[in-house]
Amino acid sequence: MSGPPPAVAAVRSAVRRALSALPSGATALVACSGGADSLALAGAVAFEAPRSGRAAGAVTVDHGLQEGSAARAEAVARVLRGLGLDPVLSRRVEVGADGGPEAAARRARYDALEGAAAAHAPAVVLLGHTLDDQAETVLLGLARGSGARSLAGMAPRTRGYARPLLDLDRATVREACALMGLDPWEDPHNLDPRFARSRVRHDALPALERTLGPGIAAALARTAALLRADADTLDSFADALYAQAAETPACLPPVPAAPVGPELAVAPLEAAPDALRTRVLRRAALAAGCSASALTARHVRELDRLVVDWRGQAHIDLPGGIRGRRAAGRIRFEAGAP
Repeated sequence: MSGPPPAVAAVRSAVRRALSALPSGATALVACSGGADSLALAGAVAFEAPRSGRAAGAVTVDHGLQEGSAARAEAVARVLRGLGLDPVLSRRVEVGADGGPEAAARRARYDALEGAAAAHAPAVVLLGHTLDDQAETVLLGLARGSGARSLAGMAPRTRGYARPLLDLDRATVREACALMGLDPWEDPHNLDPRFARSRVRHDALPALERTLGPGIAAALARTAALLRADADTLDSFADALYAQAAETPACLPPVPAAPVGPELAVAPLEAAPDALRTRVLRRAALAAGCSASALTARHVRELDRLVVDWRGQAHIDLPGGIRGRRAAGRIRFEAGAP
């Protein structure tokens, strides 16, 4: 008996590997927008999960940003139920404005996914990102100039999430979706040039392919994997430095003002390599309440100057009304002006 078409086999094989790597007893929840990539993932999970003895459901999120979005979410939920997934959850979210529409929608979506996973714990959310999505993420990180961690792209597995299709190109996944007989919905935002990812997808990557030849997306994804391994190693060293700087006792009397975040001893930071020290300072600023989307490389450089180029600077203004200050041999984070 002949097997499934190659595209379907590739998606099912990727899903089978991902399901086998999930913690024992965890439910697989497919995050499905109704687009071709997440529908193909849902179809493959619905096929593979019963064969592996794994419980599998799905979540669709209605961002409420388009007319008819509630009806669209319900239509997607019906398709997912028809595949045999259970539970199938539909979540309506309110999208804010902080950080721009793309970032705000992403935050709202992930909050909904995490809430769904918590309600059905233990559960892992499966995301339908492909190799092409990875390449787009790397280019966006390169444009922001935000360092190796950003260029490392999306991880195949993080706490609470897995991306089974990250090694498969979008064409293969969409072919699999069609061969499964699933009818995808294309979000018009994916074609809207107002959004950076849309411009990267439809303009930047095709231009690179025309200029440099085919295989750019795969090359960017390979670069991300290599950088992720390097970034993971540096982060592990930064963990140790962070703990050392936070636990080193002060040599001078403490400053009266109450800090809003961690206090880090200057001495171990001064002796550390730049790549570790700046990671620690960024992490401390985030712990103090700075927004990750607003905290830039310039802010981290100015914090770093408090350590390696100390000339009596008063303080550094950071996002979220936070101030970084050097006092009593320590880097402190305090509440600044609103």
